[in-house]
Amino acid sequence: MRRLALRAILSTGGDWTIARRLHPTGRDRERAFLVAVETRRNGSGRRTGAGASARWDTESSLEELAQLVRTAGGVVVGQAVQKLRSPNPAHYVGPGKLGEIVAQRDATGYTMVVFDDELSPSQQRNLEQALKVKVLDRAALILDIFAMRAHTREGRLQVELAQSEYLLPRLAGQWSHLERLGSSGAQGAIGVRGPGETQLETDRRLARNKIGRLKREIEDVRRRRSLYRRRRARSGVSVVALVGYTNAGKSTLMRTLTHADVLVEDQLFATLDPVTRRLRLPRGRTTLLTDTVGFIQKLPTQLVAAFRATLEELAEADLLLHVVDITHPDAAQQSQTVDDTLADLGLTEQPRITALNKVDLFVGRDGGALTRIEELADYDLSLAQHRPDAVLISAERGWGLDELLARIEQALARAAEKNTPGTSRRDGWPSPTTAR
Repeated sequence: MRRLALRAILSTGGDWTIARRLHPTGRDRERAFLVAVETRRNGSGRRTGAGASARWDTESSLEELAQLVRTAGGVVVGQAVQKLRSPNPAHYVGPGKLGEIVAQRDATGYTMVVFDDELSPSQQRNLEQALKVKVLDRAALILDIFAMRAHTREGRLQVELAQSEYLLPRLAGQWSHLERLGSSGAQGAIGVRGPGETQLETDRRLARNKIGRLKREIEDVRRRRSLYRRRRARSGVSVVALVGYTNAGKSTLMRTLTHADVLVEDQLFATLDPVTRRLRLPRGRTTLLTDTVGFIQKLPTQLVAAFRATLEELAEADLLLHVVDITHPDAAQQSQTVDDTLADLGLTEQPRITALNKVDLFVGRDGGALTRIEELADYDLSLAQHRPDAVLISAERGWGLDELLARIEQALARAAEKNTPGTSRRDGWPSPTTAR
């Protein structure tokens, strides 16, 4: 009977009725509206965090912010830019521009507004009240992506610490409605005396306790890493650390050089947790190649502090291999951001080689695609004169990697000679007296 009834429904157009009753179970993608302030001083808002001195134009910065939104799973539906002497202390943008953003909600259907600079707690609170939607800044968006990409226990601990330290000064906004209720209610009113303040202080105490616990756990991780590095140093194995702007091709280079099974995606922060693999050099020596987290402009200071245990791997490396996406229109700014971040970490004196990656995307003299790296001979000659530390490569096509490995080998030999002159070195390289 049931089978006949269903057949009868379908034969009379009941399939449309059934379909209308079905509801999608997947989550809708967040619709983001982007906002930036352009100032005469530095082009795009105020500079905070690592890489603060690198100059970016507003358009490039917003393009990167849009890519961050897409990486987080959202879709960009609009953007607004305002030129100001400095960001408005109350709402980041001026009252007129704020009204325009509010009016855009009906036209674009945005469900959140993302600001290109880090907002103060009061700015975020005022904006949420005015816009009536979720408000994020670049720092919060980066933290959210890091939380999504952290898979190891160490990575999750570090991201959780950074998020907790970011949220602590913003807790007041979560209970502002209760604070107003307690302060503005009639004197002696029952049930409205100070609940917001009590809850706020409770949350702050819980947040501080959590931050303390996370710092202790990360300190344990740091001590274990330090012990591992000391054992590694005694074993005489040198270390090369990959550094670079996010999505410059570090993971692709590691996979090509070491045949490591690492995630490679055309996204920002595709890999977060550090990976170390053995790398054989041309003369048969073996070194360790470590891939670390990529850098980005306006990297939240909380992340730099929380990832101290991971970033210390850079300080202990014998050589830094800086990977640059030479085809990116903002390659110079990205490279400068990495330099500034390394300077913030006190790593300016570390030996370094620069690998200019993705040269296979260049266009040849005939206007077509390149077929081999030798077609860049003129460019390579100019590079040798002006940037002798740089090597042209394509990690995807395997171009220039023999030259890169030879450069790595030479740099490690020089570093070992500088560290232990006149004696046999810890990584197995012969000293000059031994070689003779």
